[in-house]
Amino acid sequence: MEDENTFKQWKKQCLNKIDFSRKGSIDDEISSIVAFINSSEHYFTTSSCSGRIVLIDGVSDCIDMQKQNCTWLFLTHNKCKKDDVVASLGKSSGDAVFKFEPCVLHVQCKQLDDAKLLHTVAINAGFRNSGVTVGKRGKIITAVRSTHCLEVPLSQKGQILVSEEYIDFLVAVANNKMEENLRRIGRLYDCLTKTLGPEEVKSQLKDRQTDQKFVYRRRRKRMQDSGTECSIKKKESDLEDELECDLSLFL
Repeated sequence: MEDENTFKQWKKQCLNKIDFSRKGSIDDEISSIVAFINSSEHYFTTSSCSGRIVLIDGVSDCIDMQKQNCTWLFLTHNKCKKDDVVASLGKSSGDAVFKFEPCVLHVQCKQLDDAKLLHTVAINAGFRNSGVTVGKRGKIITAVRSTHCLEVPLSQKGQILVSEEYIDFLVAVANNKMEENLRRIGRLYDCLTKTLGPEEVKSQLKDRQTDQKFVYRRRRKRMQDSGTECSIKKKESDLEDELECDLSLFL
């Protein structure tokens, strides 16, 4: 009970603290995911970002992007336009870097098994760079992260190094990555609600999948009796593999 009470205390303190992020609030694109995770007794989010396109100046002067001597010339959590990036780049007086950073979630988990389950869900949703860490005080954190980043230097000591045509190309690449990022966010939400939702919902899904497998086995028997088993063997095998993949989340 002590561990459970400690987790509840950590969760209460974290969710009640002031949001010191630059935006000061949860990004709209992941607000449903954050709310769903925080509604669980086994998890709560410690930080989150839906993904962003940024232009940062003074990078060579600060290893840590959060340090105050870095200047944020441009930031958006949506697609961007070339003209906005070019205008922002014109304000550079140091070494400016154009970046796309995908969605990231840090989630504290009650037990290690909870962390393992969330990690599996994240990987299945396309967040291949996810991982689990255990702190000295016993805090178990699952980091939900993706791999499709982008980081390109555009200026040095205020001198722009690339053409507008190249910036136009970079913006198109970053916008494509943002689209993929939003698709992965959608898959993550679907996987979370199916896997971490109420037990009765997961039970219904299992029962439905079991019924489907029974129907196709019965169909196979009919096909065997009629001598047409070979023509359906591959299709049926593919279907069962798909069903097993869906069920693997719950094992």
